[in-house]
Amino acid sequence: MSTQDMSAHALRRRCWALFAFFFMPGMLLASWASRTPAIRDLLEVSTAGMGIVLFGLSVGSMSGVLCSGKLVKRFGTKKVIRTGMLMSIIGMLVMSIALVPGSPVMFALGLALFGGGLGSAEVAMNVEGAIVEKAMGKTLLPMMHGFFSLGTLAGAGVGMTLSALQFSAAWHLGLAAALAIVPVFIAIAAIPQGVGKDGQEEHASHGHPTRPFWRDGQLMLIGLIVLAMAFAEGSANDWLPLLMVDGHGFTPASGSLIYTGFTLGMTLGRFCGGWFIDRYSRVAVVRASALMGALGIGLIIFVDSSWLAGVSVILWGLGASLGFPLTISAASDTGPDAPTRVSVVATTGYVAFLVGPPLLGFLGEHYGLRNAMLVVLAFMITAALVAKAVARKPNSEHNTTTEAC
Repeated sequence: MSTQDMSAHALRRRCWALFAFFFMPGMLLASWASRTPAIRDLLEVSTAGMGIVLFGLSVGSMSGVLCSGKLVKRFGTKKVIRTGMLMSIIGMLVMSIALVPGSPVMFALGLALFGGGLGSAEVAMNVEGAIVEKAMGKTLLPMMHGFFSLGTLAGAGVGMTLSALQFSAAWHLGLAAALAIVPVFIAIAAIPQGVGKDGQEEHASHGHPTRPFWRDGQLMLIGLIVLAMAFAEGSANDWLPLLMVDGHGFTPASGSLIYTGFTLGMTLGRFCGGWFIDRYSRVAVVRASALMGALGIGLIIFVDSSWLAGVSVILWGLGASLGFPLTISAASDTGPDAPTRVSVVATTGYVAFLVGPPLLGFLGEHYGLRNAMLVVLAFMITAALVAKAVARKPNSEHNTTTEAC
């Protein structure tokens, strides 16, 4: 179905369905990320051991993303989103059950299912988002990712409260998974059948020859930017509560509160980012974001102040907030076959999730988590240096549909 043939009402429903699909993974992710100190204790693993456990998420996520482009072409975005979301919910339930006997292996397997489901669904969601963004004629992908951050904010807030109340982490994860089941079946009805199937996505370029993605220098630089931004975002999701507990002396409950501050920065950046992108350039926004994130991370590393560390995580969140949505939008403009291009950029971003947890866990075990974050800082500075890669092509225009979500 072409967006030009859709009614304005159907297009708005499709937009809001995507908002819901971005919100739920954020809520689920933050539900367990905010409980990592308690999870580490229940699994009885060291910091390096926790990094190995988190490797399950990385492997699952990477596997899902690597398969997602082909899955979208074969089955369409709707089926991939539905299957991926249900798979992530099942993974969350496995993680919940694994905490009862305290099994690191079972928890890692649950993380792999969780990551595989989200990884495969995410590319399909971003292909949908890029199509809807062009149909609406305005920048919407940052807001869609803003709902992901809003979900993490909600999940982290609940996690902080339940952590302070010493509520069972196992029950917490199980309840969070159960709450996500019904919204999946409600929202999926608004997504049209067949979008992206057989390479017939709506915003493919017409009549332009394709070339291997590894020969597209602009696409590779965009991938480097998303690698840096995803590393910054993923390192906070995986390690921020423990960084605050072990590196700055916060209590587990306070560490969860600081993580909430990071998600607040991510949420604000993504909901406000569209306004700045439409009024300034992608290049300016990416460069400013990367430098802001580098400042926040640098203050946490080099300044031995608990209150300043608590404030700096907001800068960290603001800086990392627009990395994924901006690079996905930029990748969809670089040529035809949007599912493959989005998949390439998303895969590059997930490399950060693959190598990040064990790398930072290893470095944190030997040098401390604060010093380990120097790697993240270096990537953010690199992103600022190559920000020009996301520049919009002169002939890249949005459609003129004026209906808004």
